[in-house]
Amino acid sequence: MSRNAKGELHVALLAGGDSAERVVSLASGEQAAKALASIGHRVTKFDPAEIKLSAIDWRRYDVCFIALHGGAGEDGRVQAELEALGVPYTGSNPAASRWAMSKSAAKERFERAGAPTLPSVLVSRNESLDEVASLAAPLGYPLVVKPDSGGSSLGVGFAASIAELAECIAEAGRYDPQLLMEPGIAGREFTVAVMGRQPLPLLEIAAPHGWFDYRAKYESEATEYRFETGLPAPTVARLQAIAVAAAAALGTNGLVRVDLILDRNERPWVLEVNSVPGLTSHSLAPMAAAREGIEFAALCNWMLQDALRKASEIRHVLLETSR
Repeated sequence: MSRNAKGELHVALLAGGDSAERVVSLASGEQAAKALASIGHRVTKFDPAEIKLSAIDWRRYDVCFIALHGGAGEDGRVQAELEALGVPYTGSNPAASRWAMSKSAAKERFERAGAPTLPSVLVSRNESLDEVASLAAPLGYPLVVKPDSGGSSLGVGFAASIAELAECIAEAGRYDPQLLMEPGIAGREFTVAVMGRQPLPLLEIAAPHGWFDYRAKYESEATEYRFETGLPAPTVARLQAIAVAAAAALGTNGLVRVDLILDRNERPWVLEVNSVPGLTSHSLAPMAAAREGIEFAALCNWMLQDALRKASEIRHVLLETSR
């Protein structure tokens, strides 16, 4: 360990990886590294696609900052390996990461906790179109088809007919063999970033073509983000409370982002929990933190301190149980 009296930390930052979200991860890692260095931390970046975690000399580092999106960096595998190595890390534990990464697994936990979530069907990309269409029939059209695991809206599509369903299955199947289908309801899309169990300001997303896809998230300058939503204060508070409940249902730690939709009847639905939200210049969690008066560097530093607090609590529990 290399922490000095000033509280400066030597941080190993993981970014890149080999998932479909590699480009976004590299951008998140670059932003976070600059921010942490700006407040005095020493940051060394590692790309798990280029070096095994076991090959890193972890004795030189106080904490690991995870800026990996998708794949092993978000589904709990990297987290489990870091725990086996005894390394404190930002974000959620392996189980919570695994549940958040799988949309179907997350839905099961939302339902148990009473967090409202849309009905859905899980199918395989190898099933026949007739079988998938039969399973989808009770949901009705239009349908949203998503890879069960993954983020950044990669592979997500809308199907208004069986013909379009076939196209959506082919596209989503490029990213995951398991596909989740949900009703494609109309409504307003919102996101709530949550620090621990504290919600940040509600943010509405208005994509130019009505869908917050990869292009709208990371490339479009026309996508609008609105903190002034015009919603009554009790509705805002309700959406924030549902977001916190969804995060708690999965047992997340650190910074997460919860996506929701408010339908035309003003019923809220949880879409998903992102356990490693983006930290790019277009990312929403840093935007919400800034609205709360939390600068980006302070947000990243909070993530580090939360990781060290979590590791300290785990050590304390282990000591108590060993007595």
